[in-house]
Amino acid sequence: MPSPAPPSDLPPLERLLAIMARLRDPQEGCPWDLAQSFATIAPYTVEEAYEVADAIERNDLGDLKEELGDLLLQVVFHARIAQEQGAFGFEDVVQAINDKMIRRHPHVFGDESCATGEAQTAAWEAMKAQERAGKGRAQSLLDDVPAGLPAMTRAVKLTKRAARVGFDWPEVSFVLEKLREEIGEMEAEIEAGDKDALRGEIGDVLFVMANLARKLDIEPEDALRATNAKFARRFQFIEAALAERGRTAEQSDLAEMDALWDAAKAAERA
Repeated sequence: MPSPAPPSDLPPLERLLAIMARLRDPQEGCPWDLAQSFATIAPYTVEEAYEVADAIERNDLGDLKEELGDLLLQVVFHARIAQEQGAFGFEDVVQAINDKMIRRHPHVFGDESCATGEAQTAAWEAMKAQERAGKGRAQSLLDDVPAGLPAMTRAVKLTKRAARVGFDWPEVSFVLEKLREEIGEMEAEIEAGDKDALRGEIGDVLFVMANLARKLDIEPEDALRATNAKFARRFQFIEAALAERGRTAEQSDLAEMDALWDAAKAAERA
């Protein structure tokens, strides 16, 4: 016989923690939740973060509220697994971020001054560097840039970190010159037909594009996400227009679909 849910009169966060504890209860819990680990939950954590970003992109505040709840659940889930292993609990997670935010904002919570946003950013990065050194694990400036980040985001973070010590293109024109060079090398590998070498050259082109976006103060993941949405929107326009003609995309051809694509672009500009 299932047990009742944690009481609704509990404070909301306390109730969420109680719900997760019940889901992970060895006797009364959910088999799926009990089978999870940090590793199996990690992809869901990343997915939920992207769904938060998507709701923000769509300016859907109702959806944003729901997606933030889903992301919070991921934090609670990881913290519960850690608590079961005797490593730390949710309160430790909260305490750690409380301490970090106060430590990194001495101009707000201490007696230091910080006149501009740029100065505050520089101070923030300096404090992060001190924290990395204190942990004794980062031997390279790049060591703690997470390998699990989306590739374009990691490219930006790697090159931004290197730029702090002067390893950077001085002007956007130099990046564009490098991009043209890499495109030429990619074209040569297309002609040569060497798949492994071509993979490397495509990677180089994408890496330079990430740098170009960084130099222009544009987040490449956001830019690509917006273009993905635009492509999907326009292709769905094509499908809808073909449906009105009693056909599917499979029953059409490139010339017709290309004309409808142009119509979709015109409709967006109207």
